Amino acid sequence: MLQQTRVETVVPYYERFLARFPTVQALAEASLEEVLKAWEGLGYYARARHLHAAARQVVAAHGGQLSAALRVALMSTASTTAAASRSG
Repeated sequence: MLQQTRVETVVPYYERFLARFPTVQALAEASLEEVLKAWEGLGYYARARHLHAAARQVVAAHGGQLSAALRVALMSTASTTAAASRSG
C-alpha cells in the first residue's frame, strides 16, 4: 500500500481494509470485486488482485494459517522494502 504513497495518506485505507478483511480467511472468502472496492483510491490494483489470490491459496493449501517460516520470510521482505523506501 505504501509504494510511492505517504504513510499518513495510507493509514485510513489500511485501517478500513483490515476492518473489512480482518483475517486471511475473510479476504479469501470475499469476491475480487469486494477486494478491489476496498482497495479503491490506492492504485496499483494488481497488488490487490495478487493479495486476494494469495489469501485464497493460503486458505486452500494451509487452512488459512501461515507457517512460522513464511511469517519470518514475509517480515524480512517487509523490513527490506521499508529500508529501501527510507533510503530512496
